Amino acid sequence: MRICSLVPGATEVVAALGLADQLIGISHECDFPPHLAHIPVMVRARLEDRALSSAQIDAQVGTMLSAGEGLYELDEPRLLAANPELLITQDLCDVCAITPTQLTAVLRKLMPPPRMVTLNPRRLDDILRDIAMLGAALGREEAAQGFAGQLRSRLEAMRTRVQTESIRPRVACLEWLSPFYTAGHWVPDMVAAAGGTDVLAQAGAASHRLEWDALVAASPDVIVLMPCGFTVARTKTELGSLTNHPEWKRLPAVRRGEVYLVDALSYFSRPGPRLIDGVEQLAAIFHPACFNHRLPAAVERLAPHDIPTPTT
Repeated sequence: MRICSLVPGATEVVAALGLADQLIGISHECDFPPHLAHIPVMVRARLEDRALSSAQIDAQVGTMLSAGEGLYELDEPRLLAANPELLITQDLCDVCAITPTQLTAVLRKLMPPPRMVTLNPRRLDDILRDIAMLGAALGREEAAQGFAGQLRSRLEAMRTRVQTESIRPRVACLEWLSPFYTAGHWVPDMVAAAGGTDVLAQAGAASHRLEWDALVAASPDVIVLMPCGFTVARTKTELGSLTNHPEWKRLPAVRRGEVYLVDALSYFSRPGPRLIDGVEQLAAIFHPACFNHRLPAAVERLAPHDIPTPTT
């Protein structure tokens, strides 16, 4: 089967089900597992954001969307030449990946037209159910059920491990730093599974903009910085927008030294199998005694020397 996956999380599932050799096209963000790097890229971002700050990215995205411009460019000739039998896309977020609407014109030119699988997960359970749906489309129902079962078992193991803890910390997960955005959709489910209480967002609801006074009023015990699509190293370059603000040191989490940086790109932003790794990381943050006070390698606690010194 010739498979084209334009959704990073779905690409991970295709590989996990043993069908990586049938992938004939991926998006520019499909970077895991690493051995897929040779597969032709069908979609690229129109916005080059590596040299931009969070505020600049937010402004440019807003301008492009207001003008009706797509954020992603489809390599139509390459997709037509590949002639996929199965095309995987999503319609959850125009900012995250190309949508079915953007594919309409090229789909008319593909003969025979490919089967379409369109993902729209909003909750953590939706993502696990999507694995079964993908398995059915790929002819790997049994393998998909087994894979989803393994992930559910890990999720239940984390719930069991932390359920005896008497304190459920009040948690603020920030999906963007300038301006602030809460981390919505599946992230509150992840926080709950890890033994915390999300004080900013509701499970299944979209991320939304947040003002400083709302963050202060939420009075979080723990802050987790997870800017969408950012690694820990990239997030560190944005810390000044937080730490230089006069309200920063008023936050209980800051006073207690409970501010953490996570690899959102791998474990939080993308709806896919590695969200379960993210739950395990959050559990270790919220309930350190259950994990011998050892943070996972992918998590960093914000230390004083990581805080940029204000320029004069």
